[in-house]
Amino acid sequence: MARELTIGKIAKLAGVNVETIRYYQRRGLLSEPKKPHRGYRRYPADIVEHIRFIKRAQVLGFSLNEVAFLMELEEARACGMTRRLALDKINAIDQKLAGLTCMRKALAALVQQCGTGRSTKRCPIIQALGQSEYSRTAS
Repeated sequence: MARELTIGKIAKLAGVNVETIRYYQRRGLLSEPKKPHRGYRRYPADIVEHIRFIKRAQVLGFSLNEVAFLMELEEARACGMTRRLALDKINAIDQKLAGLTCMRKALAALVQQCGTGRSTKRCPIIQALGQSEYSRTAS
């Protein structure tokens, strides 16, 4: 029989909080073993890899709903769909990067206008942020 562990031990091995495991259970990402009449629930040791999979997917930008879908795709052995989801995620990241690049350029231009920051007039950055042209380009 495979080694079974308590939720606390699972959390420690997976590098997460016990509440994270409970949250994943509520979201349907992990199953919850039945509680014996007396004692603690015992989890199979392989649940640690499931939790690590979830965390790695989140680090790559996948939402928990997308993680659930990825888990379904794994069960179905649907590599093509998994690839499509990953490509969609890459496109979303590229869009975010483009937006961040625009934000950085706009902010750098404001900093350039500011000069030394020792102006006795109103701060150029604060002044520019109050103008409607920046609120339109930032959205």
